[in-house]
Amino acid sequence: MAEATGSAAVASAAPATTETADHLLRRLEWTVIRRLDGLLQGDYRTVLRGTGIDLADLREYQHHDDVRHIDWNVTARLQTPYVRQFVEDRDLTAWFLLDLSGSVDFGSGETTKRAVSTGFVAALARVITRHGNRVGAVFYGHDVDFVLPPGASRLHVLNLLQRMRRPPEQVGAGTALASLLRQAAGVIKRRSLVFVVSDFISAPGWEEALSRLAQRHEVIAVRLFDPAEMALPDVGLVTVEDAETGEQLLVDAADPDFRARYAALAEAQEAALREAFGRSGADTLELATDDDLLDALLRFADLRRQRARLKTPLRFPAHLQARAEVAA
Repeated sequence: MAEATGSAAVASAAPATTETADHLLRRLEWTVIRRLDGLLQGDYRTVLRGTGIDLADLREYQHHDDVRHIDWNVTARLQTPYVRQFVEDRDLTAWFLLDLSGSVDFGSGETTKRAVSTGFVAALARVITRHGNRVGAVFYGHDVDFVLPPGASRLHVLNLLQRMRRPPEQVGAGTALASLLRQAAGVIKRRSLVFVVSDFISAPGWEEALSRLAQRHEVIAVRLFDPAEMALPDVGLVTVEDAETGEQLLVDAADPDFRARYAALAEAQEAALREAFGRSGADTLELATDDDLLDALLRFADLRRQRARLKTPLRFPAHLQARAEVAA
């Protein structure tokens, strides 16, 4: 059901756009990026945070903290877990793990999931690189096809977009996101901000790989979907085709019992997907084919602010300050 739901009725998807990568980026720079730039990046503080190595302070451990930042010497002396805080470095490396398998070419309206993915990556990559930070990408079709090392120029972003817009070369045996995530874990050496852009219609097994990736990096799962994947419209007899395997099936979409079973199965898959995201430790951003790109990116900015607030340092307790100084 997973593959059939996500890639059915490919023939009804919107036709491929003739807009070049350069025209797309220019359009987004005028309509989206200029409005988004000040929200995601600032002169001194940013919701796209890098890493730092200079110790700034100590505070009590909270449930959302990275256990790798626990100061075990202070913890042992005070009998309470404390974590180290570091001065933020605005140098950021972001990676896009891009699922470009056949199912992302589906779209029940004028926009496909691939087009949504391309617009999101174009806008965010340009916002990040405009401030000297770097972006890289790992491209997945039927396997990991190409790795684009991090770069910071506009030309680099155009190269990324051009590779995203290439159609799949052949029909495969389905998507295995676990392969993308595991190979990416070996490619991305430095702690980075990682966007996994996919419809997550995949063979099982990717959940553990996503969780492992989130243990080392800051991971955002960008989930692409189309409203028709949630509820089958009443269109009578229709032939649906799996875009990744080529398998075809004739279904009676006019049958209310069939549509009810479809909706129930889609709802069950949705619940399982959300549970998997929750267990993984990755943040989640959902992008629908009928979404407005600017609204979606503003949701992303809000997500980053919420994450930043959760990680906002608390001042070291005054009544323990003297003991901490002695312990240190």
